[in-house]
Amino acid sequence: MKSIKRGERLTILLIILFLVGMVVLVAKIVTEATFYMSHSNNVNIGCVYDRNGEILFDPNATAEEYGADYFLDIGNVIGDDSGQMTNTLVSENIDDLQNYHLLFGAVENGKSAIYTTLDHNANRAVYDAFGSKNGTAIAYNYKTGEILVCVSKPSVNILDYQNVETLETGSLLCKAFYETAPGSTQKVSTLVAAIETIGYDAVSQKSYNCEGTYYNNYNNKIMCHKLSGHGWQSVSQAFQNSCNPWFAQLVQDLSLDGIERVFQKMGYQINGEGNATMDIDGITCFTASTELTDVNDFDTQWGCMGQSKTVISPCQLMMWESAIANGTGEVTQPYFISYKQNLFGTITDKAKTEYSEPIFSADTAQKVREIMRENGDAKYSSINYPVGVKSGTAQVKDGKEENSLLVGFCDDNSLSIAFCVVIENYQESDGISTNQIVRTMLNALSS
Repeated sequence: MKSIKRGERLTILLIILFLVGMVVLVAKIVTEATFYMSHSNNVNIGCVYDRNGEILFDPNATAEEYGADYFLDIGNVIGDDSGQMTNTLVSENIDDLQNYHLLFGAVENGKSAIYTTLDHNANRAVYDAFGSKNGTAIAYNYKTGEILVCVSKPSVNILDYQNVETLETGSLLCKAFYETAPGSTQKVSTLVAAIETIGYDAVSQKSYNCEGTYYNNYNNKIMCHKLSGHGWQSVSQAFQNSCNPWFAQLVQDLSLDGIERVFQKMGYQINGEGNATMDIDGITCFTASTELTDVNDFDTQWGCMGQSKTVISPCQLMMWESAIANGTGEVTQPYFISYKQNLFGTITDKAKTEYSEPIFSADTAQKVREIMRENGDAKYSSINYPVGVKSGTAQVKDGKEENSLLVGFCDDNSLSIAFCVVIENYQESDGISTNQIVRTMLNALSS
């Protein structure tokens, strides 16, 4: 009798294990079939389009059909289906491009596609504007969140590469989403932190002297780019002059807890704590990080001016500009994909505009907006558009090279664009400036 009961229990256990195994098998078939199909040599993959219907990815593309370098400007952000590229729009959304259905199998005339927000013509104009220089540029509509331009040089020509090892370093990465030293563009965040912690009236009453060299409370030397100094300055003057001694003295007058609190709300990792990445339609974007220990310390002050341990992605620098340009303190969330189309032609996943929780107050946003607009009017008329901007020069590669940055927004209701441009290893003799690239960008987007 006992042996019969043991046999019944064993039979029931085997049946349960069989059923569990079947459930796992079916789940794997349902969830992973598209993956294996999309990585098959026989799969029929759909195309990716820009906002105007131009092709950005075609699995059957040839140089004869499109031109040898047609895809060069978007090579490392759109990518391809070769499996050699990751963190691109195609690689991270490949399942949505395959024309395969679990019940119907491979669909020969499937209509799978992704329609993006990118403007290919504007993207190419910006890419060409870099000339012989490397760097990155990203721009979006700060009212809607649509990413319109995303360029990273060097890039990869997806029609003409076999071995990734032969490519120039950085070709496979869209640098708009990776950390870089922000230089003095960081002073936008530091100004935000000051206004948030002690109020605009207190900040506007600050007047510090710059003699070219400043020794802080720990007798550390802070150098100004103008060796003869700027003299006594207000906040607007110091912002326009990008004066390091002025901002070092401002940081000393703030509380460490106050700066940390504001930076954390803006999305910085502080001393290793916080989110390291964020997701934009499957693409991983690295978030800002810095180390803050003592407002009187050189590294903390230097970090608040965009050097030391401070790194930020150009994409996030651009995103913060939306919170300022809109005057709300809320970030307009960026997106690449307007909508997807499945293999039957049905539109799915249609994007909508979304905003973050306030990362700083609307009053702070409006005050910083005024200061940035003053800077744009005073020093950036060559852009030929009403802009609010902050430039930066960032020392990289242990000080052996300098990058030139420009972040800001166009203050035009018909051209509501926030942007970040980085020129690597910048030298004035190159004859290329961030101002020129931004002007080219806005011209292309306004046409």
